[in-house]
Amino acid sequence: MKNGRTKGEIEGAVRNAIIRFEQEFMGRGPEDVRAFIVRDIILVRLKGVLTPAERQLAKTEEGIEMVKQLRQTLIAQGRKNLSEEIAEITGVKITALFTDIDTYIGERIIVFTLAQDLESTV
Repeated sequence: MKNGRTKGEIEGAVRNAIIRFEQEFMGRGPEDVRAFIVRDIILVRLKGVLTPAERQLAKTEEGIEMVKQLRQTLIAQGRKNLSEEIAEITGVKITALFTDIDTYIGERIIVFTLAQDLESTV
């Protein structure tokens, strides 16, 4: 347990960190963000992540690939800082970060894998 915080408090802090990250890298935050600690995984679900320009691009197969590539590139550039921030919040080392976006519904999933089971300690 990091600083005596509850599971809900840690999930809230992760949620806020993701919102800040999205605002800094994409220029706007998602409509809704939820974070869940599940054993040695943190699952983050973001709704309403596409910008108006991305929604237009996502109307074609080529555009979908462009949006996905842009998002992957941005997360790659911010991966180190984001992982460090999540590790600071949780007190647990981040071993990996995975993400994907569904351009049809405008949702993104981010999964952090942790070096140890966080859920059993909060």
